[in-house]
Amino acid sequence: MTDSDASPPPFRHALAGGLTLAGLVLQVLRFAGLPIAPQPVSYGFWLAVLLLWPNLPRRTRRQAGALAGIGLGLLIVAQWRYGADVAWPRTLDGNSYVVAMLVGVSFIGLIGNRRGNVRPLGHPVTGGRGIAGTWLGVHLLGAILNLSTVFMIGDRLQRNGPLTTPQLLALNRGLSSAALWSPFFASMGVVMTLAPEMRFSTVVAFGLPLALCAGGLSLVDLSRRFDLSETAGFSLSPSSLLMPVSMATLVMLFHYGLTPGLSIVSIITFLLPAVALASNLPKGPRWTLRRVQLHSLHRLPAMRGEISLFLCAGLLTQGLSTFIAATTGSEWTLFVRFGPLEAVASFLAIVASAVLGLHPIIGVSVLASMLELDAGRQTLFAFVALASWAVGTSVGPLSGINLSLQGRYGVSGSRMMRQNLGYAAAMVVVIIAAILLLEANL
Repeated sequence: MTDSDASPPPFRHALAGGLTLAGLVLQVLRFAGLPIAPQPVSYGFWLAVLLLWPNLPRRTRRQAGALAGIGLGLLIVAQWRYGADVAWPRTLDGNSYVVAMLVGVSFIGLIGNRRGNVRPLGHPVTGGRGIAGTWLGVHLLGAILNLSTVFMIGDRLQRNGPLTTPQLLALNRGLSSAALWSPFFASMGVVMTLAPEMRFSTVVAFGLPLALCAGGLSLVDLSRRFDLSETAGFSLSPSSLLMPVSMATLVMLFHYGLTPGLSIVSIITFLLPAVALASNLPKGPRWTLRRVQLHSLHRLPAMRGEISLFLCAGLLTQGLSTFIAATTGSEWTLFVRFGPLEAVASFLAIVASAVLGLHPIIGVSVLASMLELDAGRQTLFAFVALASWAVGTSVGPLSGINLSLQGRYGVSGSRMMRQNLGYAAAMVVVIIAAILLLEANL
């Protein structure tokens, strides 16, 4: 979009864009150490969603409303029926940090595109090689940059037209399978908290080959089910990798050197907008400010689908976790010993719950709360949790990756679930074998 063709948006859209930008700025200031509570960040995002609610597609509005309504209902039941202590002012905070990251990632559109023109891809690689390149690119770069890589590569592929089902599945599976081994994923952070004495090297030694197996299964599956001859893929050439690799390098520099206390998600949240601003400043402060203004007035309100789904899914998670904690308590353990059969049963239960719409983090957290794990069992638990996360997020209609694909590219979570059921079933068989092998080597 250029300055000349940018028409003023409706007031509601402009106000929502300003609130969304304010939420991002407040989150970045929190990272800088300023004494800002998380509530202003989440309230800003929620107010923006309420302003844009009438403009949401009907399907998205129904789904987001159902998520928020169920979550709110569970919170009310947990407090009134079971006496749970619900911190109501903080109930809207769920997933606000993810939303801030998504808003920050959107500023990628201001990098290297100073007149708003979209350059064509030229002659992209197609066929099985293209799908393999898409999976591998998302997997390798996503292992560091997480969800932002899906948007980097997905938006690049979309320049040739709407994303096809094979492209969407490659994006989905390439990212979700990185949860099996990447130390920068939220899954690994959660697992390290729940099982601090796990053997990280053992988990990676099993997880990395499984991730490669997931890539091979995806290539065979998509080649068999779809005609890939005209399907454009991500080329792993130096030119196409320049920006993602540069961003990954910067993220690693901040994570290990400049800001080691911040998570990868936090670093991405402030780093990508900063790089976008720096890339525009050579054109002058007024040019840069104008581009940020246009981005806030037009691009940020257009993210209403993604933002609403993530916020409402976060409220559902808050309600579920509070309700489950209130009803189960912590006075008993699920298993006397967490062995291979118990590990397989737990893995299958978490994946099944993901298919029903629960994020794997809920199943993993609930499982951990009902176990008493000694140091020798924590490695097995960690592997089960990571494997459940990898398979569950690929097939779960309400996982972060599928909510993002729905909000950004218009594909429904239920459709992604149906398309991934065969892949998930194959991964379940492979992972069960890996669980038994891991148990034999502990």
